[in-house]
Amino acid sequence: MSNDFYEKILDNNKKWVETQLKIDVNYFKDLSQTQTPPLLWIGCSDSRVPANEIIGAKPGDVFVHRNIANMVVHSDMNMLSVLDYAVNVLKVKHVLVCGHYGCGGVKAAMSNDSIGIIDNWIRHIKDVYRHHKGELDDIENENERFNRFVELNVKEQVSDLAKTSIVQAAWQNGQELYLHGWVYGLNSGFVTDLGVNYSSNDDLDDVYQLNI
Repeated sequence: MSNDFYEKILDNNKKWVETQLKIDVNYFKDLSQTQTPPLLWIGCSDSRVPANEIIGAKPGDVFVHRNIANMVVHSDMNMLSVLDYAVNVLKVKHVLVCGHYGCGGVKAAMSNDSIGIIDNWIRHIKDVYRHHKGELDDIENENERFNRFVELNVKEQVSDLAKTSIVQAAWQNGQELYLHGWVYGLNSGFVTDLGVNYSSNDDLDDVYQLNI
């Protein structure tokens, strides 16, 4: 990061604060009191996929967790901690997994190249390919196969969210909680609702339903 860029972002912050205060003199005072976001966003770390901007949300509207390829890994304490806080403390009503076409993590999972320590993370994405190998291998066009892999990865992550004890306990307690899966188009700006939705334990296969 050059010094010019660093100075620019500091200056941008000052201008942003000034703009917000012109609109509402109590903007930051009110924002600092509490947060009651209705949505937990689980997205990709890709710099081109900003959660708030995509959906026109203001600060305080979206609780955000991001990692490479928007993964929900059952042993990831970072993700689980965010999910637990969002569901049990903030009482969000919606959890959204948002992937994006052209995802580098998903692309990497389609090859056998070693990148480094990230290989261990990519392996979870490769597991998704293995589960859907028949469908994906039948798609001859590589770009179409890539896009479908992105979609299937999102669907699997939403399913894995529903399988967590955090989400299932909330449902058992009668908490209103909806899980959704989207894909964002980098070249269009539009999102696609993949139609994968969970709202109760009954949406899960019996083997995954926990007796809580």
